[in-house]
Amino acid sequence: MRRIYSLLAGMLLVMSQFAYAQQKTITGKVTDAKDGSSLPGVTVKAKGTATGTVTIADGSFSINVPNSTNTLVFTFVGYGDQEVNVTNQSNVTVALSTGNKELSEVVVVGYGTQSKRELTGAVAKVQGKELENQPVASFESALQGRAPGVVIESGSGKVGQGIKIRIRGTSSISASSQPLYVIDGLPIISESQSVSTNDATNPLADINPNDIESVEVLKDASASAIYGARAANGVVLITTKKGRQGEKTVFEVNASTGFSKPTKKRGFLDAKQYVDLLMERAANDGRSQFATPLPDFPTFATEQESIDFFQKRITNRMNVLSLGTDWKNQAVNTNWEDQVYRDVAHTRQLDLSARGGTEKTKFYVSGFYNDQEAIVIVNRFRRYGARMNLEHQASNKLSFGINIAVNRSQLDRISDDNAFSTPGQLVAQAPVSPLTDPETGKLNSSTLYPNGLIDAAYNSNKQITFRTIGNAFATYNILPSLSFRTEFGADLSNLTEQQYLSKLSTDGAPKGTAYYNYTQNTNINTNNYFTFSPSLGENHNLSAVLGMSYQQNDLSTSYVEGENFPSDAIKNLSAAGSITAGTSYNQRYNFLSYFFRANYAFKGKYLAGFSIRSDGSSRFGPDNRYGYFPAGSLGWLISEEDFMKHNSVVSYLKLRASYGLTGNAEIGENQYQTLLEVTNYPNLPGYRPSQIGNTGLKWEKTAQMDAGLEFGLFNNRLSGEVDYYNKQTSDLLLQANVPYTSGFENIYRNVGKMENKGVEVMLNGTIIDGKDFRWTASVNVAYNKNKVKNIQGQILESSGAEQRAVEGQPIGVFFMPKYAGVDPATGDALFYDADGKTTNDYSKAERVVVGKSNPDWTGGFNTNFSYKGFDLSGFFTFVAGNKIYNRAGVYMSNSFAGGYDNQTVDQLRRWQKPGDITDVPRLSAFFTSGDNISSRWLYSGSYIRLKNVTLGYTVPKSVSNILHINSARIYVAGYNLWTKTKYISDPEVNTGVLGNIGGGVDFYTVPQARNFTVGLNVKL
Repeated sequence: MRRIYSLLAGMLLVMSQFAYAQQKTITGKVTDAKDGSSLPGVTVKAKGTATGTVTIADGSFSINVPNSTNTLVFTFVGYGDQEVNVTNQSNVTVALSTGNKELSEVVVVGYGTQSKRELTGAVAKVQGKELENQPVASFESALQGRAPGVVIESGSGKVGQGIKIRIRGTSSISASSQPLYVIDGLPIISESQSVSTNDATNPLADINPNDIESVEVLKDASASAIYGARAANGVVLITTKKGRQGEKTVFEVNASTGFSKPTKKRGFLDAKQYVDLLMERAANDGRSQFATPLPDFPTFATEQESIDFFQKRITNRMNVLSLGTDWKNQAVNTNWEDQVYRDVAHTRQLDLSARGGTEKTKFYVSGFYNDQEAIVIVNRFRRYGARMNLEHQASNKLSFGINIAVNRSQLDRISDDNAFSTPGQLVAQAPVSPLTDPETGKLNSSTLYPNGLIDAAYNSNKQITFRTIGNAFATYNILPSLSFRTEFGADLSNLTEQQYLSKLSTDGAPKGTAYYNYTQNTNINTNNYFTFSPSLGENHNLSAVLGMSYQQNDLSTSYVEGENFPSDAIKNLSAAGSITAGTSYNQRYNFLSYFFRANYAFKGKYLAGFSIRSDGSSRFGPDNRYGYFPAGSLGWLISEEDFMKHNSVVSYLKLRASYGLTGNAEIGENQYQTLLEVTNYPNLPGYRPSQIGNTGLKWEKTAQMDAGLEFGLFNNRLSGEVDYYNKQTSDLLLQANVPYTSGFENIYRNVGKMENKGVEVMLNGTIIDGKDFRWTASVNVAYNKNKVKNIQGQILESSGAEQRAVEGQPIGVFFMPKYAGVDPATGDALFYDADGKTTNDYSKAERVVVGKSNPDWTGGFNTNFSYKGFDLSGFFTFVAGNKIYNRAGVYMSNSFAGGYDNQTVDQLRRWQKPGDITDVPRLSAFFTSGDNISSRWLYSGSYIRLKNVTLGYTVPKSVSNILHINSARIYVAGYNLWTKTKYISDPEVNTGVLGNIGGGVDFYTVPQARNFTVGLNVKL
């Protein structure tokens, strides 16, 4: 394979010699077609070559091109591309116009760019302006609903935590299905670096969304196979803002402030409702005990004696929980759900930037500060940093530059959803329990469960990250048609996490504990590649890329834990009376890759593309280290045919198709090896087996077919794309079960197949385009059908055992007994058995597939209005066809079964007497019915949400001139303003958000935030 690449490189060099010819000089000027003003910074390129320049301050340019050049291409951000024939001209004047630029815009692809018009792959592009100034911790949240086929799930309303992204479905079971993220050509760290005993955090939150120029999502194999083994889950290319040559320096200030509230609270019983239902429970248990005695309790002569017995038990318990207050008359009525949230959660953001350039140098520099309080108490995320992007044209042949960002972030974390100390579980406390002890005035420590407010007051968990992401690059034009680019980049992440648990708190009692964790992750990458764009005449356009890439990642972690602190005054480990635990480890992985891509266009309407990548990874053994990932694509610009050129309706029509192979290696390190781990018995160091290896382990592969149709109607007033895809994943990297007699639980094997099929539709329309009033809209819809085709009978469950990977079913189906409602005669919960009949005996209920966590349909709708200086935009997102399982339902929505947890208000419609028709069983603690895992707590997860509404006003030019500024805009915005859903809480919820099998699970999870923001944008 290496010889093939060497031969190809030689061929490119030889061909470029033939393509080199005598040059000619063309000069001219570029203006705005609307008002005739000069346009500096316009890119001017000789079509089919790498030769180019930009216009200077007065819009003029001069370019030396080969004599064979017949066409110049003019491109500028915000304007439509224009091609000008220069066969017999040496001076031209060009007027660029705005309008529908979508079809002619430049799209970033792997190791280069392509015009949207000639693209034969499926790429979704989102402009940076759609991601700016939003009250979210990371840019992926702002991306939600804007790119068809890209499903984004925020786990909860906490800030800084991991986000689950799936591009055209889940492609793996045990390996990661998260996409590859590449920023300015550098693959970056995107996996959580935090201690694994808490929720995963999000390293992408270190990136400032306001520094992003565009995000391209590579979805099909043709677009993504150039990244080979990293691309089975799709690729997200992030391009940061750059300066423009010949552009006057523009300073920009963005400032905003806002506040947040929960989108939706569940609603729990107040003190009176709580007490009434508890007494009804006692009566029900008394009657049941009298009728069918349990051996754990005494027998009674009368039913009333039995009822009195259970009521006395509840009275004794309530006397304790109420701290002796008159709970029967609601002396205390605490709304614990309100205590979960801040009264007002503030957000603040400030961005300063400058961009511009001369003929030789262009730059972009920025600095930012962001402070975001979560709606839930304690949780807060702060970051600040700076970016510099600089590029210099040293000569006609050589240019070089650097892109670098330095950031510091601090995340104040709370416990995960499964811990009593997390604020989300405060809702379980009894409303008769006061917040504070009336005698001491301190926070109440005699609550039903440990009081999370105490933990919030005394404990802390601060995660601080220093991160540098940057690369240096140089491009050398060997010949007009041949250039070489070299890049070297690094992503350096240094994370410290300090947790302190006071001895006064739930988690820290009785001695007080703390830990210190330090993680250093060093990710380096180099890309070196040739770009060949020969001039082959007017009818032929060829572009080829040949190169190599190397990535190395070194991770080291040190962890120390101590206990027995004298007081809360000193929280560092130096104050610990004893060090109780400590560990450290180091690991490395490497990728060595070679790649080639060629794109060819004949007469500008017959398109073809081919790419191949060879990837070698240290994650596989010597015999299976390399994988090969080819892809090919074809396109036909039908609208360029003579029979379509004068069509008054269809102004643009392109048909494209692709097929290719991508891979997945995201299983962590050393899985192919049999390993030992150290033992730490005092003074007896040694080893013990820790893992069974599999030297035959190899790449997981995904073959994908894509067919797409792109169109523009009515002079491109209406445009869009329709795609159909079929993804077939084989040789799944599966964590397969092995007999426990082996001493191990599982081993990684290449077992099984999975598929994803779907359709994506994107429509863009300019509805009104008047002099003062403009109205545009866009909508995208995507449908995906996932199926586990074969896993050789393996039983693979989620951590909570509610979900499975089942052959013939989508991944992550809910697999549990099906709830059949309530028996009107007895109030018993009913389930379906294997024969489809109802039974009140849970042991006879059959476990079946009752739903799935992944949606069938996803999408978004965006509309924008502008009138003179005013602008108004609205953005909706939606999902449909998925289910949500309320794992906490067995505690919070289960008629007090077995405990005293406060209940959701739906329990008010419980069964009370024979003949009642309801879905909530009778109240009971000791004669419970329906308190096991079942579809009783499974809900529709479909929703439509008004994600964003923004109203802005840009001051007139006459005013900005008086103020000596370029422009000023003030805006107000609301986020997550309205939601239509059948779910009992916020539908954007997922405990344990990053897994493949698990998903759509709610366990006391914090809802999303509703935010209101006021902002100011000024350009100087």
